[in-house]
Amino acid sequence: MNILFAGGGTGGHLYPAIAIAEEILKQDPKAAVAFVGTKQKIEARVVPQKGYQFHTIWISGFSRRVRLNNILFPLKVLVSLIQSFFLIQRVKPNVVVGTGGYVCGPILYVASMMKLPTVVHESNSYPGVTTRLLASRVQKVFTQFEVTKKWLSPDANIEVVGNPTRAELSKTTRDEGCAFFGLSSVKKTLFAFGGSLGASSINKVMPAVIDDAIAKDYQVIWQTGETEWQSASSILQHPNIKIMKYVDRMDCGYAAANVIVSRSGATTLAELTRLGKPAVLVPYPYAAANHQELNANTMVESGAAVMIKDAELQERLLITVRRLMENESERAQMSERSLLLGKPDAAAVIAEKILKMGR
Repeated sequence: MNILFAGGGTGGHLYPAIAIAEEILKQDPKAAVAFVGTKQKIEARVVPQKGYQFHTIWISGFSRRVRLNNILFPLKVLVSLIQSFFLIQRVKPNVVVGTGGYVCGPILYVASMMKLPTVVHESNSYPGVTTRLLASRVQKVFTQFEVTKKWLSPDANIEVVGNPTRAELSKTTRDEGCAFFGLSSVKKTLFAFGGSLGASSINKVMPAVIDDAIAKDYQVIWQTGETEWQSASSILQHPNIKIMKYVDRMDCGYAAANVIVSRSGATTLAELTRLGKPAVLVPYPYAAANHQELNANTMVESGAAVMIKDAELQERLLITVRRLMENESERAQMSERSLLLGKPDAAAVIAEKILKMGR
């Protein structure tokens, strides 16, 4: 059984694919799993680290703004379709699985033309362009949210199953998480991140949070993203504060944290609800159809999170973080409600269905 995954560009597209791949190998240890991605993005680093076979195609997203790179987009599409054809001929997959984003477009299109079993998983409430284009071509569309159906073709075969998360997230203890960052497991810890690329608006208000953390003697793990790491890391050196470009071991970050500050991408929310982590969610304001705010509302309405919009960060973030760090009962209530929203078996359910399609 050969399963070919296509997904990347961001962690939100990549990590669900890895979670499904892990479950496939649990259910069928003889299965062969390979990934397709690009040379420049997160998948080029993470997939080989995980020990999976990794192939690349020449493709990128089409920017909605006027950019020089858009001139090459038609050529990239043509080249990536040809590359996808020869790659599929070589790998001979039983099933081709896409987890959203531009990376999976050429592979899934060619696989569907070759009459191979094809699957796409869409984690966001509002589906991306690639998913909307492919939904009626693939054999199965898995989604996290019921509302996603209304934006997809009526011909699509859609099933709501949740968003796959990695089992390793649940295995790391708080002691192990704190030790990874060189922090105390006794002190309370805040973990702030804006996705794999960072979030400038969150980064701008974090220095005030850090001052408060030092004064109140709690710890902060702050993932800045590569662009702003240099300026952020020059702020101070303190044993309670860990400022990092990128956290490869998100399981350790989650395990160490009492409170999370993050964007509200679908994969992040699935991970938070798997672990029951109290969260302050800051939706990315330029997400298509404002889907990050739609995502966050599901958490807020259930009492599992607090939402702060970008424009309100300066005024509200420090006050909100301080309140949650000091209020153990509120954190416990948010954690309990977060766990009720989680679907930790989503990856196993999807893996089982993929294996059945390939037989």
